[in-house]
Amino acid sequence: MSLKRVLTGIVRSYDGTSDRAKDPKLKTRYYNLSKEKCFEEVSSTLKKIPGYKVLHEVPSVGEITLEKKTSFGRTLDITVSVLGTNPVRSAVDMYSASRGSLGDLGANYRVILNLFSVLDKKLNKYKIDS
Repeated sequence: MSLKRVLTGIVRSYDGTSDRAKDPKLKTRYYNLSKEKCFEEVSSTLKKIPGYKVLHEVPSVGEITLEKKTSFGRTLDITVSVLGTNPVRSAVDMYSASRGSLGDLGANYRVILNLFSVLDKKLNKYKIDS
């Protein structure tokens, strides 16, 4: 992780993905799956990752809420959104925020990269390179 990420993390306690993200690692991921199938795959994969607790799922909206405790005792709230872009293509975005004040020293950034790496391994055959 770069020094810039750590310095940004001193004051910012959140991070998220989008189509317009400057960092290519934080770009939205696209998969050749219907929204329902993609939601099932993402949900089942996230439930198997140790250290993360699934708090809430809303299949109709395509949203999964997770919680992770850091080694420093802080709690991270993570929202994973599965959006249908067309009948056979889906997008996955994430937003992670730390509870409490001050920054996170890049913890939210690392959590998003970790979750995307797990999802990319699981859904590799459906991934669309952008």
